[in-house]
Amino acid sequence: MTSAQVDTDNIPEEGKAPEEGYERGLGSRQVQMIAIGGAIGVGLFLGAGANIAKAGPSLIVMYALAGVIIFFIMRALGELLLYRPVSGSFAEYSREFLGPFFGYFTGWTYWLMWVVTGMAELTAAAIYVNYWFPAVPQWVTALVFLVVLFGVNLISVKVFGELEFWFSMVKVTALIGMIVIGLGVLTFGFSSAGDTAAVANLWQFDGFFPKGVGSSLMTLQGVMFAYLAVELVGVTAGESENPEKTLPKAINTLPWRIALFYVGALSVILCVVKWTEFAPGVSPFVEAFAKIGIPAGAGIVNFVVLTAALSSCNSGMYSTGRMLRNLAANGEAPKVFQRLSGTKAPAFGITVSVLCMGIGVVLNYVVPEKAFGYVTSVATAAGIWTWLMILISHVLYRRAVDAGRLPASPFPAPGGSKCSWIAIAFLLFVTCLIAYDNDSRVCLYVMAGWAAVLGIGWSVLKSRNPEIAARREPEFEKIG
Repeated sequence: MTSAQVDTDNIPEEGKAPEEGYERGLGSRQVQMIAIGGAIGVGLFLGAGANIAKAGPSLIVMYALAGVIIFFIMRALGELLLYRPVSGSFAEYSREFLGPFFGYFTGWTYWLMWVVTGMAELTAAAIYVNYWFPAVPQWVTALVFLVVLFGVNLISVKVFGELEFWFSMVKVTALIGMIVIGLGVLTFGFSSAGDTAAVANLWQFDGFFPKGVGSSLMTLQGVMFAYLAVELVGVTAGESENPEKTLPKAINTLPWRIALFYVGALSVILCVVKWTEFAPGVSPFVEAFAKIGIPAGAGIVNFVVLTAALSSCNSGMYSTGRMLRNLAANGEAPKVFQRLSGTKAPAFGITVSVLCMGIGVVLNYVVPEKAFGYVTSVATAAGIWTWLMILISHVLYRRAVDAGRLPASPFPAPGGSKCSWIAIAFLLFVTCLIAYDNDSRVCLYVMAGWAAVLGIGWSVLKSRNPEIAARREPEFEKIG
């Protein structure tokens, strides 16, 4: 019997899954577009500029390589989600397969990842607005966006899903349009860039690896940041109308999304404009359209990437509130985070998260030129931890299934746990690259401090309630 078939009608209220009380208001159309939009954010639109400057055209290979690993991670998560779909998915699986401390640590670290990612998105949004209004300080713009998105996030999940659907639709439509226009420039030679646009741009300027393979590999940390949020479909599991159908479909479409929106879009951009024209801090898409010379084209693209940043920040606020509620339900955060508003949104958790995201506004005031780099490195380190927990939980789950201790998932990952082991090795390699790089190494110090704080917190929690460290049977939620 699969987890989806478990009869929970007679389970007492205290035995229900912690996510009980949420509104299952996310339809298939919304989950699909949230999954697509989650893979298109500021890491691609803004971060790719700095990575192109470091790696040249070889960045395409880095995105493709990382994309394969991300697919392994998502198939592992998909198998777990169909075994037991819950909103606090990553923390819940860590808690079940590695123990209560890992559930606690993963839940809080995923919360940190989204808070820091929200800071990065706010920073990027402020940079985009500077394109039109260079006199407006970055911190002012970041603060305005923070307040507006906070208001949006207190609305019901149905409205959130609809907003994200249209946010994602704008991003997807724009990227496809960019690819089509770029192919038109390459094929027919129109626009100001037509004379120099050529596929040969991928290797003519100091080769495909202009700064060496080592320099290209060093971009992997930035590339992995670009893929953060792709796991957001796991957080939507507790509020999806039909998770056993919508989640596999969303995950299985990931390869073509990566091939089209990352590998495809970057390939076209780097063919139209030679890689030496791009610089850190400037969106390569905005720069490319400025070179093409289409009237208002760069401004339109700038609006699209601004939308992408705000969309991702909006999703971050959604995620943090749900994760804090899951932690509170397990006694690992103050009980006040369990409260739902009249619209069934974890309003208090969202409010606290938004206040923490406000630190990004301060960074934009103090070090506007370095704010984006600082927060993306910390977000990447937190994201790597989350992905590692998903993969390790998947390996342990497969062992339990093989031993007959747990029911098999109706959505098994191809290759069993072998692909998860490959992904684990890759993520550890990226962590070593982060440690080697002087600029990004600071995030490991931040994570060490974060681990120390969480360790102290866990000790306090155990002293107050020893039962919190006891393993519990997994709680299944009725999903039909």
